Amino acid sequence: MTLPPNWQSASTRATACAAFLLATGCAVVERAGIALLYEKSALPGTQIQADLAYGPAPRQRLDLFLPAGKSGWPVAIFVHGGSWTGGDKGLRVGGADVYGNIGRYLAGQGMGVAVINYRLQPQVGWREQVADVARATTWVHQHIASYGGRADQLFLFGHSAGAQLASYTGLDPRALTGAGLPPGTVRGVIAVSGAGLDLMDAGTYALGHRPDYYRSIIDPAKTIQAWQQEGSAVSYIRGSSPPFLVMVGGSEEKAMIRQSNRLHEALVREGVSSTLLEVRGQSHSRIVLTLSRSDKKAGPAVVDFIRRTIGGG
Repeated sequence: MTLPPNWQSASTRATACAAFLLATGCAVVERAGIALLYEKSALPGTQIQADLAYGPAPRQRLDLFLPAGKSGWPVAIFVHGGSWTGGDKGLRVGGADVYGNIGRYLAGQGMGVAVINYRLQPQVGWREQVADVARATTWVHQHIASYGGRADQLFLFGHSAGAQLASYTGLDPRALTGAGLPPGTVRGVIAVSGAGLDLMDAGTYALGHRPDYYRSIIDPAKTIQAWQQEGSAVSYIRGSSPPFLVMVGGSEEKAMIRQSNRLHEALVREGVSSTLLEVRGQSHSRIVLTLSRSDKKAGPAVVDFIRRTIGGG
């Protein structure tokens, strides 16, 4: 979950109260959302490998969720949200393990999932967070075959701030090559309710997002033009970029919806395959719960995108 940069306003305070990563004062709202949308996906414990280290730092850990009965499956690397300053792969709300459920759901659909943690700001900077996503991807690429997965069928998948980190890592070739991976390693990117995808867009700031917030996240030492261009995933789109699935909740604030649209439009302009899905009735936080349900749009859309991209459906 990413708290909107204009969180002080009344409307965004209401949105924040429904979010996952807030104070106990919102517990009633959180539990109500969980009760309505959370549906636990079952997966035997033998198909889960928890807290595997992809680096030496305590937060450089990931959980693997493995499908049963076959080998040669694709792998989604899920990056959690949290305003670049919070969040955790083991997030629990009202007794529900939100991100682990996504891992179990996709594993039940025949896909491997690595749900990762990464170091948080202000202990590290934004570039180190990108490096963590790339390093986790490298670990999966090097090790997933031993679990039965395909190292050549990796997908980056993130929500909110995690969608920004996943999109950037998938689009800027320096991110993966810096971690020892060749261009083209990532087969596709799934960006759900991404924040800060196009930091150069004045229209997003006109709708209420604050540029000074994003500047503090990306690089407060640089000029406006420099940090906006460098931190924008859209700056690195090329014709050879991997295909995207871009999703956003229809009930999110307009600035968030605009960011997803900006990413999709930029991809299409460069001739990159992109599918845009606005999930009607879902907010910034509630859409995460639908990623682990077969009877909602978001989860099956992820499954379909991965299968279509690898030619399996």
